[in-house]
Amino acid sequence: MKTSWRTASLVATAATVLALTTACGQDNSTTPASAARNAGATVAAGDDGNPGGGTAIGAGNGNGSGNGNGNGNGSGNGYGADGAQDATAPVTPAGKLTVASNPELGKVLTDGSGLTLYRFDKDTAEPPKSACSGDCATTWPPVPADDATAGAGVDRALLGEVTRADGSKQLTIGGWPAYRYAKDVNAGDVNGQGVGGTWFALAPTGKKAKLSGMPGLSVRKDPKLGEIVVDRAGMTVYRFMKDEAWPKSVSNCAGACLEKWPAVAPVAADDTEGVKKKGLMPFTRADGTRQMTVNCWPVYTFSGDKAPGDTNGQGVGGTWYAVSSDGKPVGAPGA
Repeated sequence: MKTSWRTASLVATAATVLALTTACGQDNSTTPASAARNAGATVAAGDDGNPGGGTAIGAGNGNGSGNGNGNGNGSGNGYGADGAQDATAPVTPAGKLTVASNPELGKVLTDGSGLTLYRFDKDTAEPPKSACSGDCATTWPPVPADDATAGAGVDRALLGEVTRADGSKQLTIGGWPAYRYAKDVNAGDVNGQGVGGTWFALAPTGKKAKLSGMPGLSVRKDPKLGEIVVDRAGMTVYRFMKDEAWPKSVSNCAGACLEKWPAVAPVAADDTEGVKKKGLMPFTRADGTRQMTVNCWPVYTFSGDKAPGDTNGQGVGGTWYAVSSDGKPVGAPGA
């Protein structure tokens, strides 16, 4: 059957449109950049901890509060870990406490090995008292107070201790007993967040680490640059003029460049405000990690910006510019 020139033209046009709409990044699904969560699963009543603990002595002051949602997976022994743990495992010292930045939880307190520290809603801070013992304490090992020291970003005055039923000293932060989680293996893991609706990562203040009230990406009005995109922490988002968006997203910032210009982690499209949805998707970098794009352009923050509202990265090297809501580089020559 013969094909007319008009039919052939329509077919070619449709193919071009399809290529443009599906280009820019292999897929349009968003994947959280942080470690796997247990959010969404459930734990039977009473399985998130059991009564027990000791009398408070020498504890730090402060009352932790804050919001946190999500339930954890309570399979296995009912405390969020699968199977029995080795109760005779050596106690790991706390070491120098530091503050880690989590893309979903903000500032999180970690021990000297970079493991996340947690608090338990059934504990109390005034006076400090632990309600986690037995199997609970196997899944959620209490952090020893003996050698704990305050690193950068940690207020030493918030560090205290509570005497547990077995006579051991447990570290407290702002009065709240501190724990690790058996399923956290690597530095930065936050698998214990939200388990049973009662376990939450500790902020450096002793409160629950939690999301800021801002969307993952949003638009703010800058007095000099106009409307620009910012991340969840209010930090300015930038574009690199040496990157590529078509036919697929490509980042040409790696190594030392990436240390100076951290890639923005993937953000769900419904966790944005004021940013155009076209081309709003993550892509996989050459190093295998995932990065967010705005209109298919890879986006970054700048290590030289120290506070929300800073735009110190604007125009750096004639290649870095703040991003508008449609992904264009604000103030770039010819943009």
